[in-house]
Amino acid sequence: MAAKTITVKLKKSASGTPEKVRATVLGLGLRKVGQERTLENTPCVRGMIKKVIHLVDYK
Repeated sequence: MAAKTITVKLKKSASGTPEKVRATVLGLGLRKVGQERTLENTPCVRGMIKKVIHLVDYK
């Protein structure tokens, strides 16, 4: 059975945000505005998305 995934897209720049927020965005694998990553839907990834919800879109 295939693992569930979640697609995350960076909609706003992390520039000017605290270092922990920038590290979380990089941890999600996002570097440029508009970039998308498909990640495994785990509690860890969902927590990272929750921390930077103001910078990303997800589906």
